[in-house]
Amino acid sequence: MAPTLSELARDILLCADPAEKAAMAQSVAVRWRLGDIAAVGLPCAPVSPAYADRPILMLPKDMPRRRASGQLQNRVALLHAVAHIELNAINLAWDIICRFASPDIPDQFFEDWVRVGDEEAKHFLLVQKRLEELGTTYGDMLAHDGLWQAAKTTSHDLMARLAIVPLVFEARGLDVTPAMIAKLQRAGDMQSAACLQIIYDDEIGHVAIGKTWFDWCCCQNKLEPISTWKTLVAQHFAGKLKPPFNEAARTQANFPPDYYLMESEDGNEYEQTAQHNA
Repeated sequence: MAPTLSELARDILLCADPAEKAAMAQSVAVRWRLGDIAAVGLPCAPVSPAYADRPILMLPKDMPRRRASGQLQNRVALLHAVAHIELNAINLAWDIICRFASPDIPDQFFEDWVRVGDEEAKHFLLVQKRLEELGTTYGDMLAHDGLWQAAKTTSHDLMARLAIVPLVFEARGLDVTPAMIAKLQRAGDMQSAACLQIIYDDEIGHVAIGKTWFDWCCCQNKLEPISTWKTLVAQHFAGKLKPPFNEAARTQANFPPDYYLMESEDGNEYEQTAQHNA
């Protein structure tokens, strides 16, 4: 019997080699678009993805801080961190498919997340290629192990997963990436800046997909979206949301400020939180 989409998504998660994982993700996406995969299938997500021996994973608090300078070593460190985020984003996209596979969910949901998983693979391979052009490769530097925590803490609840991964973490990418692009441009590294511009443009669509399906879940459960999102963030995200917010990009993704501009109890508009993509 031919494998289902959820089974193929599981295989992607269980592939430890980063480049092979990305290639598998792109291949499955092509097969899905061509109609070669007959069924979505049933939930079959592993407890966690497989990881290669490198990079060595550290606790986020133990990671050395990146410097803001445009020197080559600092640009390489920035790109390595982006590659690590994109590799984890591949896992997150395919995990949502094989963890929450169900005939009760519209086919367009899986269409959308296959697209996300395909684009995250493209992002990883773009950044990996740029790292190689700069004389290094993904795995040569330390990386933190905090990115998968969002998947673990929301593994029981599709609505919570959508509230946290696309609408906190990926939305945060919209906030910080323009400054990263500008820094690379100031350093004269137009090739690296171009890679991040592609990622930024695609991530607006990813946030929009997350928002669409979060709204769908709220409608199915007869819940008001803004208050529900705030409740889920309070339950599953450690800390408060951190400004500045890229309101233009978030609004383009149909994620308006009413969601995330929350005043703190002491009257200050914002509070600090731990960064997820340090």
